[in-house]
Amino acid sequence: MYVCVSMTKGFVIGGVIQQRSGVYRSSDRVAVEHVGFNHPRQDGLAWDPRDPATFFTVGLNGVLRTTDDGVTWRIMTGWDMTEPKDIAIDPAQPDHLYIGLPDGIGVSRDAGVTWRRMNAGIERNYTQTIVVDRTRAGRIVAGTELGIYVSDDAARTWKLARESRATVTDIRQSPHDPERFLASTQSDGAWLSTDGARTWKPLSGAPAEVTLHNCDFDASDPSRLLLSGWGCGVVVSEDGGTTWHARNDGLPNTEVWRASFDPDVPGRVYASPHQEAVYSSDDYGRTWRPLWFEGAVVWEFVFKPRQPISAR
Repeated sequence: MYVCVSMTKGFVIGGVIQQRSGVYRSSDRVAVEHVGFNHPRQDGLAWDPRDPATFFTVGLNGVLRTTDDGVTWRIMTGWDMTEPKDIAIDPAQPDHLYIGLPDGIGVSRDAGVTWRRMNAGIERNYTQTIVVDRTRAGRIVAGTELGIYVSDDAARTWKLARESRATVTDIRQSPHDPERFLASTQSDGAWLSTDGARTWKPLSGAPAEVTLHNCDFDASDPSRLLLSGWGCGVVVSEDGGTTWHARNDGLPNTEVWRASFDPDVPGRVYASPHQEAVYSSDDYGRTWRPLWFEGAVVWEFVFKPRQPISAR
């Protein structure tokens, strides 16, 4: 398990760093260790499916790559491609990398050595989240400022699949059914697709008037879904998105930056309330306890696959 963390509470520019920000990992879900160097913000992380020691992170400086499990790092992007928000690797073509940028979509065809922007057809370019369909090589789903776009030709062209009144903040593909996708937005609710991200329907019971920061599928139960956001905290659906229930008892506040199911521990959920510790629940959010990182903001929980990734 890896966590992208910014230690924000009490931080003063120029002051002595008490806790390092950046990427942490936990092999046993008990202890955490910092990986790499202190970095104020890392937004996401993705593995090369051919080599578990090689992974990429995205943050303020651009794309970073390690080939020795986090011992050494190299910046892979230049001055003209910074602040990516998300990264995805095509498991069928692992040299193909995609990043969501504030001004478009960056693509590499050589494992991150060279990059170019490929967002033809996207009306406004701000891209918050990007996913590669694990069952179709070159099929990319991107969450942008004005909706969800899909490319069937490895980002050469894009088509609008769902228009939005607000930025799409997260998109996830179901681990159970590759045709099902879940999306969260800023003030436009949550949506579900059951046809491979071609069409989307709003989830009427999900919070719609608040900023949703992320969404997730439970790997142990296809009907259990999760949303987190600002003001709603953690909300869970046990019936595939028809009804939703707040799961905030025991959390210090309901301004939650990120929440996630643990795919390896049934019942386990993590949440990051604003400038508090990361909290953990072992009963799908009904009760919580503080775990790590007092005074943190988590941008992403990432779970390293137990087996090499392969297209289904």
